[in-house]
Amino acid sequence: MPLSRKIDFAVIFTVKNANPNGDPLNSNRPRICDDGKGEVTDVCIKRKLRDRILELSQKKGAKPGLVTFVQSDDRKIDDATSLKDRAEKALGKDLGEVDIVNEACEKWFDVRAFGQLFAYKGKKKGDGTGVSVGIRGPVTIQSAFSVEPVNITSTQITKSVSGEDGKDGNKASDTMGMKHRVDSAVYVFFGSMNPQLSERTGFSDEDAKVIKSVLPRIFENDASSARPEGSMGVHKLFWWEHNCKSGQYSSAKVHGSLKVNGDGSYSLTNLDGLVPEEIDGF
Repeated sequence: MPLSRKIDFAVIFTVKNANPNGDPLNSNRPRICDDGKGEVTDVCIKRKLRDRILELSQKKGAKPGLVTFVQSDDRKIDDATSLKDRAEKALGKDLGEVDIVNEACEKWFDVRAFGQLFAYKGKKKGDGTGVSVGIRGPVTIQSAFSVEPVNITSTQITKSVSGEDGKDGNKASDTMGMKHRVDSAVYVFFGSMNPQLSERTGFSDEDAKVIKSVLPRIFENDASSARPEGSMGVHKLFWWEHNCKSGQYSSAKVHGSLKVNGDGSYSLTNLDGLVPEEIDGF
């Protein structure tokens, strides 16, 4: 059964001495906007959600349909060498558009939730064997932005051990680089779930509960040199469940009812008949 009602949500999270989302076009410095506020892209947030959901799929007794189609190389659970390879192994090579949509949505959680574009060239140019099928997902997530402008600290680093032998047996020059971090900041992102779009993908109330369960812990098992354990954490999840498919209020009004301060405190404007569930971070 598709989603029975519209859902809006918001997440407040904190960053302490970490790089929440580096920009590869800017020496991997934390992403910032023109006004100095920090940014974590929606793609980055979805990546973390996919990782947490994929972990759920591997737990004993996990329900089917939690495996994700887009898997990072260091976490993948199959032998697929690319997304095209994974799609062909699971769906075959001669399926029609309707079959691809139905089977992909049934098999992969992230396709049901976020949608996916299956666009692959044929083996030979002009042979007509390519495929281009777009699936529009019911779950949308906005980029996260810091409440206030962020302060970025950059540190120069060197290696104390040579990575390669130097010329004539001499020690090679130390490799030098930079590490960047956000000193301390509070970020907020918003999202919505659309029942009308869920009718095509089959995204259900049970699927919504899965996302609800992983949002408070999206930064768990996500540590790295740029994001040390404990440097990022969800402070609060707000979950608005409307009483109908079209929603009692627009998502813009619902999201606008939450005001977050620089210290992580917040206030909610009363919306008649729609009170969010407030869930603490993990």
